[in-house]
Amino acid sequence: MADPVTIIFQPMNRLASVPAGSTVLAAIQVAGIRFESICGGKGECGKCRVIHVRGACETLPSVSPRGLTPAELLGGYRLACRTIVTGDCEFIIPVESRINSPQILLDAVATAGEFEPSSAKYLTEPGGGSQLPQQRSLRLAGYAGQRPRMTREQHDLLTAKSSPQTVTISTTAGYPEITGIDEGDTRAENYGAAIDLGTTTIVGALFDLTTGKLLARASSLNPQITCGEELITRIAVARTPAGRKKLRAAAVEGINTVLSHLAQEAGTGTRGITDLCLAGNTVMVYLLAGMDPSPLEQVGSPISRSPVVLNAGGLGLAASAGAHVYCLPNVSRFVGGDAVGDVVVSRMHCSGDCSLMIDLGTNGELVFGNSEWLVSASCASGPAFEGAGITSGMRAMRGAIEHVRIDPETGEVTVQTIGGVRPVGICGSGIIDAASAMFSAGIIDFTGRIVPGRPGVRDGPEGPDGQAGPEYVLVPAAQTATGRDIVITGADMAYLMDSKAAACGAIGVLMKKYRIRTSDVRHVYLAGAFGEYADMRATTAFGILPDFFNAEYHHLGNGSLAGASAALLVRKRRTEAAETARRMVYIDLLVEPDFIEEYSAALYIPGKKEYFCR
Repeated sequence: MADPVTIIFQPMNRLASVPAGSTVLAAIQVAGIRFESICGGKGECGKCRVIHVRGACETLPSVSPRGLTPAELLGGYRLACRTIVTGDCEFIIPVESRINSPQILLDAVATAGEFEPSSAKYLTEPGGGSQLPQQRSLRLAGYAGQRPRMTREQHDLLTAKSSPQTVTISTTAGYPEITGIDEGDTRAENYGAAIDLGTTTIVGALFDLTTGKLLARASSLNPQITCGEELITRIAVARTPAGRKKLRAAAVEGINTVLSHLAQEAGTGTRGITDLCLAGNTVMVYLLAGMDPSPLEQVGSPISRSPVVLNAGGLGLAASAGAHVYCLPNVSRFVGGDAVGDVVVSRMHCSGDCSLMIDLGTNGELVFGNSEWLVSASCASGPAFEGAGITSGMRAMRGAIEHVRIDPETGEVTVQTIGGVRPVGICGSGIIDAASAMFSAGIIDFTGRIVPGRPGVRDGPEGPDGQAGPEYVLVPAAQTATGRDIVITGADMAYLMDSKAAACGAIGVLMKKYRIRTSDVRHVYLAGAFGEYADMRATTAFGILPDFFNAEYHHLGNGSLAGASAALLVRKRRTEAAETARRMVYIDLLVEPDFIEEYSAALYIPGKKEYFCR
């Protein structure tokens, strides 16, 4: 084994000891620093920037046009995944590479107006009544249901003591069963956790399962992001048992972080959590369950639409060891329980009106339908709508530009940042605003190309691919927190046009196949950060969504968390979720012949005439 070397990371003054020959990215992961690495270390995204201060290291050749420019290399910039340390070194992690104070959507949880949880606590009492199968007669105060199932160990524990004990009974499995036994009366300590297991973030809500009251909310970044932010990257890691074990452990670590924060905020212990309900995309559920996600890369791969139920103790979660973890059912490879949760919360499956539910992130999910039919699709819209894959792009956190206005007459730019501080970069809602405003101001044409000679447009530097072209300076270096211009390049616009065409094209396929006109849609449900923060006027003007002029727009917020909360608090919502997943049609765009036509038409701003002309 190679001799260890010591790496210092500034400005956090964090040390990491790694074998000589390791990448700087590996050292950052050892140091536990939250750091941008969208492609998981493949050298493709160009986001893992560090500044070399001193020490022996070697720079590997760039493998992507998104690498560093000669000027940046001269200034000490390196890509962490393409830099090998051969001796003790010191690096600065610049502000644009840090993951700091991310804006995570927490607002939406669902109480549903009803309350019937799947987990309840009862106190044992000596005497007659509903009998437990034991020699000494016991009863459960207030329990009048079917005799609960129990293990021999539980039976012996209950019959061994005459003092009162608290029994937890769950119906998650479809029948009553004992999932926990406590000494004394702990009925007041019965909690449930709803979890949104996202690709980037994990969000949770803690409820009192005796009253239905929301006690706390918390969030954390998903530790799996150090293995790559794209689902396809994590699937590649999970091809081996060791990779699956690593990703499962990371998911458990992230969920436990959230559970700990929830308990701390509520002033409770995590051992009192007797039920958990989780919503996530299909890949996330596979990884948590320790299942091989490789088949999800194959078109037509059969996907179970039954809910996955796991054991908290078996996973190592900070909850009651016998607690069930109910995962909302998946529909297809890339339409998972998170989308099913969105539908259940929207109630579109109970309405006679034609509705559209859409959640655009790295993977876009959309569902059309009503109480009689539901059809879904997923599109690889890419991470552009989350600020990734863009030269000056960043996730939605402090310093990110979230809204942009450009005066068409003067070209004057006005930006709004998260936290009201100097801009560091631009996040998803900001890039959508900027693209729409650039089109209105004539800075880009209807194909998305930057127009030379317009205000703010200059010749861009030659990139690692040897190509140069016009770029638009959104914020000059003197006004930024990084001391570097925040720009939108021609490559950025091409990437954004591809993402918008994928989203609008996917919608167009379903509209064409089911003969839906824009006037037919009466409700549009917008889920996730895209729906919460993006300006819908800019979104329609740029052509990401058709102009549904007869529709009422509804913001679901974190519909995934809301769906998990509803299933936690109301038992029949789980039945609804399972039925919704079972009857939802899935259209796989990879084998859909109409998609190329719709995608090609959406490569113009705004897009097909019938989608944008009333």
